[in-house]
Amino acid sequence: MRIVLEGTAGPEGWPSPGCGCASCGRATTLRRPLSIVVDGRMRLAPDGAPAAGDPLSRPEGHLVARTLDGLAVTGPDGGRLLHAGSGLTAAASPPPESREEEPPPGPYDIVFIDPLDRPERLGSLRRRGLVTPRTRVVAVGLDHRVPSEGELARRLAFWGVEAVPDGTVVDTRDRPLPTPTAPRRTLLLGGTRSGKSEEAELRLAAEPHVTYVATGPSGGDDPSWLARVQAHRDRRAAHWGTVETTDLAELLRTSSGTLLIDGLGTWIAAVFDECGAWPGYGQDDTYARSAVPEETEQKADLSVPAPGRAVAGSSPLDRVALRCDELVEAWRATAAARVVAVSDEVGLGVIPATASGRLFRDTLGRLNQRLARESEDVALIVAGRVLPLPV
Repeated sequence: MRIVLEGTAGPEGWPSPGCGCASCGRATTLRRPLSIVVDGRMRLAPDGAPAAGDPLSRPEGHLVARTLDGLAVTGPDGGRLLHAGSGLTAAASPPPESREEEPPPGPYDIVFIDPLDRPERLGSLRRRGLVTPRTRVVAVGLDHRVPSEGELARRLAFWGVEAVPDGTVVDTRDRPLPTPTAPRRTLLLGGTRSGKSEEAELRLAAEPHVTYVATGPSGGDDPSWLARVQAHRDRRAAHWGTVETTDLAELLRTSSGTLLIDGLGTWIAAVFDECGAWPGYGQDDTYARSAVPEETEQKADLSVPAPGRAVAGSSPLDRVALRCDELVEAWRATAAARVVAVSDEVGLGVIPATASGRLFRDTLGRLNQRLARESEDVALIVAGRVLPLPV
């Protein structure tokens, strides 16, 4: 099938006429409202199959099916396309004479998808074998839901989707361009409510198999923590798996799929709990002193023994250090195809007033440095903006 993309934007175009938002102000490429013409016979619009009276309303020789994923079209040559724009899910309704219960089995040759509307839909298509490395995935329905064209390109690179200008002609016989290999190990740092977890989830949204690794406590009866946990669950793709564990080293050594670890701050806190290493346990008083200005503290960091020196069982803090050593080693030699870890950036705030706070800050800060040295990709998230941290 020969397909012409007359327009690739949302219903109002991009930039949207009269819109004063920053995204529309930044846009330099004019995109017209979505319109796709198939073989010069059929126009696919955002709200469903061709409207009555449209000269391109009779898909002779084409099979059109409404599916839960969108509008599936099979051409006379056997080519298959899926129009999965945001307006073409189960509500799409092709003409009665072209309806069929199920489209022919097998992957699609071309998928047109609105990537700004639940990009995890693409991950589900890949998981079910409907999108393969031989499927060309093209972005449609683009508009000011994304802050800029540059940010759009950044996201599409993560998802294996291409954006084309209005007027582009594609064919179901086309094959996608090679996509760059994703970094194997990614560390995302940020403060509280910086958007670091959302960034991690965004990067993996279109992956077919993801295991979300939750390292935090269940929340017990704390309403605020339970609400926070639920918000994280609601954002995740329905087809992702979830593992709740603090044994990250074992998971990194044995998993072969894609892991999203959220996060290392709660993991450190849990390890201190498990090892009984917090000041006040009566087992180690290294940090059991009142807060003093950081510049007056000794330059030698005594919170946790130096990497590689930990001996299991020697003290609670030694056991914490051993767990950190094990994690770094497993991160370096991980069997996972891809892993993204979220961690708190603890070096930008005030000096903690408590011994526990200083101990947490120093231990996590050192762990972040060690993991960053073993990562192909590291970024700092500030106010939802992503700042790459090159070596």
